[in-house]
Amino acid sequence: MSDYDEATAFLGDWGPFQLTIFFLLSASTIPNGFNGMSVMFLAATPEHRCLVPDSANLSQAWRNVSIPLEERDGQRLQSRCWRYRLDILSNYSARGLIPGVHVNVSDIQKEKCRDGWHYARDLYHSTVVTQWDIVCDNDWKGPLTTSLFFAGVLTGSFISGQLSDSFGRKKILFATMAVQTGFSIIQVFSTSWEMFAILFLIVGMGQISNYVAAFILGSEILGKSARIIFSTLGICIFFAIGYMILPLFAYFIRDWRTLLMALTLPGLLCIPLWWFIPESPQWLISQGRIEEAEAIIRRAAKQNKVSAPAVIFKAAELDENKQRQSRRHTILDLLKTHNIRVITILTIMFWLIVSIGYFGVSLNTPNLHGDPFLNCFLLAVIEVPSYIIAWQLLGHVPRRYAMCGTMLLGGIVLLLIQLVPQSLNILSTILVMVGKFGITAAFSMAYVYTAELYPTVIRNMGVGIGSMSSRVGSVISPYFVYLGAYNRILPYILMGSLTVTMGLLVLFFPETFGRALPETMDQTQNIKCLCCKKKSPKKFQETLEELKNGSILITTKL
Repeated sequence: MSDYDEATAFLGDWGPFQLTIFFLLSASTIPNGFNGMSVMFLAATPEHRCLVPDSANLSQAWRNVSIPLEERDGQRLQSRCWRYRLDILSNYSARGLIPGVHVNVSDIQKEKCRDGWHYARDLYHSTVVTQWDIVCDNDWKGPLTTSLFFAGVLTGSFISGQLSDSFGRKKILFATMAVQTGFSIIQVFSTSWEMFAILFLIVGMGQISNYVAAFILGSEILGKSARIIFSTLGICIFFAIGYMILPLFAYFIRDWRTLLMALTLPGLLCIPLWWFIPESPQWLISQGRIEEAEAIIRRAAKQNKVSAPAVIFKAAELDENKQRQSRRHTILDLLKTHNIRVITILTIMFWLIVSIGYFGVSLNTPNLHGDPFLNCFLLAVIEVPSYIIAWQLLGHVPRRYAMCGTMLLGGIVLLLIQLVPQSLNILSTILVMVGKFGITAAFSMAYVYTAELYPTVIRNMGVGIGSMSSRVGSVISPYFVYLGAYNRILPYILMGSLTVTMGLLVLFFPETFGRALPETMDQTQNIKCLCCKKKSPKKFQETLEELKNGSILITTKL
C-alpha cells in the first residue's frame, strides 16, 4: 500500500519502535523451530529386536542365537521384527543340544515378536515409538504421525489468512500461539498413539498460523527497508535459532514426555508480548478504523521521538486506493493465459520439490551415521549462512541463476552421498549439510521470486498456491525418511534427483531481477521454453488477415 508507506514515512526506517517490533515478532517464531522439527526426537525409532522373555527357559547359548540375522546396509544385523520359535528353542535347550553343533539354527522356523520388543536405551530413554510399539507391522504409524502434523500445517495455512483478515493480525497471532502451546501441553498427557497424533495435527494448525500471522503483522507494521530484512532474515533466522536449541534440549532430556513439556513451556513467555505488539494499522484502515490506526502511529512517533503531522491518513486517498483494488480475481485467473498457466504449473512443481528436499533432509537426520543430536544441531546451524547468502543473492544475482545454482548445489551433493564409503561418516554428514545449505537458500528465495513472477492483481493467490504446494510436499516428505530405515541412501537419491531436475526447470522461468513488477495479466513475462512461443489468438487472426490480403510473401526453400 504505497499511500500508507508515504503517510508513515516520517517515522523513519529503524527507530526504537521498528526495532522493538522486529525483534519481538521474530522472537515469537522461536517456538516454531521447536515444534516444527521436534518429531525427530519425540518419535525417534531406536534400535530394537524381539523380546525374549525369561519364562522361555533358554540356556545362554540358545538365547544368544534366538534372533535371526538379516542384511541391512551391507551388514549382517539382528532382525528387528522376527525371532526363532521359542517353543522349538526351549525344546532344544532342554535336551542339551548346542546351536551350530547339533542344530543348524537357520533351519528353525521363525515367528513375529509376540512378547513385544527390546529397545536400545543408549540414545533415547523413551519415545512415542517405544511407548506404543510403533515398529514392524505398525511402523507405518511413524511417518503418518509426522504427516498428520504437516497436514495440520496445510490446513492452518488455508485458514490463517482468512482469520487474520476477519479478526485482526494481533488477535490471531496470540490465539494461534495459545493453540500451539495449549495443545502441546495436553499432548504430553496422551494415553494412546491416536490421541497423540490427533493433537499433533491441531498443534500443526497453530504452528503455521502463528508463523504466518507474525509474518503478515511485521510486513504491514514495518517500513519498506525494515520489511525486506524482516521477511528474508528476521523470522527465518529466529526460526533457525529455535531449531538449533531443539537438539540441546533433546540431548539432556531423553524422555519424550519431559522433552515435549520442556519445548512447550517457553511458549508461555510470549504472553507479555501482547502489551508491546500493536495491531496492524493497515488492517485497521481496511476495516475503517482510521482513528485507532492513527493512535498507533502517533505512539510510534512518540517512541521514535519524531513529530507526527496533524492528519496522518487522508480519507479521500484511502478511498481512492480501495477503489483501485476493488476488482476481484479468482483462483481460475492462475490458469487464464498460456504464460500464467505455465508459470503456475512450474511454481507448484518448484514449491513441492523444494519442500520435499528441505523437510526430507531435516527429518532424515536420525538415519545419518553419527550422533543424531550433533547432526541435528549442525543442520540447524547451516541455515543461518544459507539465509544470509540468499539475501545477498536476491540483491545482486539474476533470480533464475540464483535459484538454479542453489538447487543444483543441493541436489548434486545429495546424489554424491551414495558414492561415499560407510567408513567416511564425517564426509557424508558434510555433504548432507552442503545439500541442506543449497536447498534452504532456494527455499528462502522462493517467496520473493514467486511474488515477482505474478502480476499484482493475482500475486497473493500465486504465492498462496506455491505455499500450499509446499505444505503438500511437507506431508509427503516423512515417507522419504521412512525409506531410509530400509536403505540409508535411497532418500538422498530420490531427493537429489528431484532437486536437480527442478533446478534445471527453473531456467525456463521468466527473469524478474531488476525489472518492474507486472501490474496486469497482460504484463506477465513470456516463458523461456525451448518450444516455439505460442501466439495469442488475436495475433493469429491478424496473421490470417495479412495472408488473405497478400501482404505476406511465403517462400519455400527446397
